[in-house]
Amino acid sequence: MAPQPSRWAIPLGVSFGVPVGLYIAFLFLGGFPFFQRQSVFFFLSYSYPPTTVSSQPVSFFYAHRLNTLFLHDLDKPQYWGFARNQVTPFSLISGNESIYAWHILPLRSVLKHEDELQATPLGHSDNITTTESFKILRDDPEAQLNAGHIAQGLRTEHFHTLTDTSSFHVLSIDYRGYGKSTGVPSEAGLIQDGVTAVGWAMNVAGVPPDRIVVLGHSLGTAVTNGVVEHFATRGIEFAGVILVAGFPNVPTLLSSYSGAGFIPVLSPLRPIPPLLRLFQSFVVDKWNSSSRVAEIVRLTRTRLHLTLIHANNDMEIPCHESDALFKSAVKVATNQVLDDEAFLSWKKQKSIQFDDGTFTSIVTAEPDIIIRQELVPYGGHNGVLLTSAVPLAVMRAFSSDPDTLK
Repeated sequence: MAPQPSRWAIPLGVSFGVPVGLYIAFLFLGGFPFFQRQSVFFFLSYSYPPTTVSSQPVSFFYAHRLNTLFLHDLDKPQYWGFARNQVTPFSLISGNESIYAWHILPLRSVLKHEDELQATPLGHSDNITTTESFKILRDDPEAQLNAGHIAQGLRTEHFHTLTDTSSFHVLSIDYRGYGKSTGVPSEAGLIQDGVTAVGWAMNVAGVPPDRIVVLGHSLGTAVTNGVVEHFATRGIEFAGVILVAGFPNVPTLLSSYSGAGFIPVLSPLRPIPPLLRLFQSFVVDKWNSSSRVAEIVRLTRTRLHLTLIHANNDMEIPCHESDALFKSAVKVATNQVLDDEAFLSWKKQKSIQFDDGTFTSIVTAEPDIIIRQELVPYGGHNGVLLTSAVPLAVMRAFSSDPDTLK
């Protein structure tokens, strides 16, 4: 009698084979530019009323349709605890796309202009320049502006940390294809959207660049580098540049990145370097932030206050990714030509090491360049925005006290 297969063989084979097969299919499809950028598969999302179900397209890389619009109306910011008309939703035109934006007032301004704001209608403004909030921003000779990205995850709580006890205004946008913005994401397109937002702040709202901090988180750090480089080539420099949970470039990132903290992308291929390099070469939008941050430093004529912040327990983008950005910036600022081991030794001399394994590294150079890297112990990938490191970085950027800048 022929031996009978174990009753566990088939279930185990299926359990192992299905995820491996899906991963291989993901790699194969993800190698094509169309699948990286375009909306190619569907997931179910529940919307109000709860009985309705809609299908939303999602791209492999940008995942721009994975959002919570079905849960909340972004035109009603009071849902997230903001005061009446503290937030003004409006839209900008970036190329051929409509880019959804929020202007968020600091609570100090809300208190000062409370009667006027309460008399203003709620909702999306078709002409932001006629609103009370815009007038407050435009007419404030000391207005200080932060640029960021809108209401997903913990970002609204992050906006509270920036506006509840300070005088900071916040301008936040949804990049093309995200949230209520039209279009499909691409590297050039997202940078154009960021340039449009900062250009609006300077040219329409009248906020000078030395009162603007450009802040990016995760993919937003790559956009921030592209935007700041764009203006640096035109001789425009900002009060500060803050990169939270950044990375050097997408091909390198994908070899260590885990979606949602546990879904690997290319890390299973690391034991096979030629295969890893092959799939890395298929990435279309490479987002080479290392090169861009180096160029920003090289183009600096009067001032650059650059801060890199990362959480030690970031499970999506490992904290060592920020090290590459720091090294690229410092190499240009100091003309350092050191191998990796020598650079680490040199960096330790510029760092304050803490007993929990975190550190703060500070490098200065002429004319007024300060490059600061902070590793904070907790916060993960998104919660790091809520740590005190971020508002402190904004305060340093706007401070004129030399003792607080470093």
